[in-house]
Amino acid sequence: MALIVSTLQALLAPRRLVPIVLVSVPLVVAQHRYSPARDPGAVVVGLLMCLVFALIAPWLWRVTAARGWLGLAVYGCVGFAVVAVLGLVLPALFGVGRTFLTEDASLLVALALFLVGGWGLGRDIDLEASLDRERARAEALAREAERALLALRSHLDPHFLFNTLNAIAEWCRTDGEVAERAVLRLSAMLRTILDGVRLPAWPLRRELDLCRDLFALHAVRDPGRFDCGVDGDPGDVLVPPLLLLPLAENAIKHGPAAGHRGPVRIHLSSGTSGLEIVIDNPGPFTGPRPGGEGLHMARRRLDLAYDGRAGLVIGPADHGTRAVVTIPSGPAPTVVT
Repeated sequence: MALIVSTLQALLAPRRLVPIVLVSVPLVVAQHRYSPARDPGAVVVGLLMCLVFALIAPWLWRVTAARGWLGLAVYGCVGFAVVAVLGLVLPALFGVGRTFLTEDASLLVALALFLVGGWGLGRDIDLEASLDRERARAEALAREAERALLALRSHLDPHFLFNTLNAIAEWCRTDGEVAERAVLRLSAMLRTILDGVRLPAWPLRRELDLCRDLFALHAVRDPGRFDCGVDGDPGDVLVPPLLLLPLAENAIKHGPAAGHRGPVRIHLSSGTSGLEIVIDNPGPFTGPRPGGEGLHMARRRLDLAYDGRAGLVIGPADHGTRAVVTIPSGPAPTVVT
């Protein structure tokens, strides 16, 4: 049934329908003009022959062509039977005598048109369908490559990583226990980040755990300086991996790490349009950093994952700066495990 529907849809495309009509109209006119006594029934026979040929021949080719020589034999036999029924049985049912299209020589031409026309149209439809599949596959691969590249670039700020490693080196001399906790937490974060790069999506809960690890790692370096937290229920929502991590890191960098006192909070709330994720930090909003790509990458990743239905807005708030990520309800990205 799917093959029948797809064949009919393809035949209705103007680039196929117009040639079919251009061939059929002269045949019907010739059938009317050159049939004995110009029997009106001859026109009906001609119309039915053209219609049945156009509808059956391409579909029959698509059904049988993939079966090799056996399929070609079936295609030829069925084509011969269709022409015989339309050229001999059908006129008898309508009480129509021999007509222009049902003469012996004309029936041979009709059989050739059936076989060649069905082959040409059916093969063209299959090639177009194959091209559409390859084009969709190429687009999907391009989107996946871009998604992976953006995910790879949405990793930890290298300056933060280097500073943390330098701090760990210092703690190794002064406080081995703190150094051990920091190494284990950093190792867990890096392992999670490497897992996320390979996935198109993962649970929001996992993304928030990664942000908590980031906050905790900052707190290890300076416990009294960072007041960070996450509240709200993520449910079963899926998001592109490492989507919130750069935003949480920027909130730390431009808030407490820049000397601005106040909490850094990630708050989740559900609404009619989907899930809203708010990231607040106490630092003043100074606009996008010249040459910065973080916000552009985050927006692009949302576009790739949700086909433009998600959004990211960042701007000033009463307490400092607020970034709002909106995840739409409905179909989510596919999780690959």
